[in-house]
Amino acid sequence: MDGNNVCMKCGRELTPTDIALHRKLVNRGAAEFMCISCLAEHFRVSEEALREKAEYFKRSGCTLFMM
Repeated sequence: MDGNNVCMKCGRELTPTDIALHRKLVNRGAAEFMCISCLAEHFRVSEEALREKAEYFKRSGCTLFMM
């Protein structure tokens, strides 16, 4: 499997939302990504808070979330 399709921290398969959220919150030009669980741990917030934020970005029209 391509390294871009798995979390760089835990190896879990990534979703398009995982990738978009990583790009939005960490680095827009990233080539490696963290899953939502690892992002939550990284930022010391709940996964639910990040899911809500991702939905907010989608509703706001952020093009990173339009995959």
